[in-house]
Amino acid sequence: MVSQPDPVKGENIIVFAIPTEGVLPSVSLKKELTDHMRRMVGPIATPHEIYFVSKLPKTRSGKIMRRVLRAIAGNLPIGDVTTLEDETSVEEIIKSYQELNKAEDK
Repeated sequence: MVSQPDPVKGENIIVFAIPTEGVLPSVSLKKELTDHMRRMVGPIATPHEIYFVSKLPKTRSGKIMRRVLRAIAGNLPIGDVTTLEDETSVEEIIKSYQELNKAEDK
């Protein structure tokens, strides 16, 4: 979960999620996750968008690189990714982000 700049609200919550094995990404799964966050944290934590990916950018020690996710969500330069365990995760997330945004623009 990261923030994305928003001209009205200041920031939006963006979620990058890895579905459990055997669970397919769907609109109903997005709704279920959104409803769960609203119940557990409150309406203030309603995600603006949820992107399903198969892996997240992690350092070799296993920490998720939220800086990279924020850059993707904010359409900013990604910067140095040399400490990533698997750089292909960044490419996958960018592709997922761009595909969803293209679908919303239509």
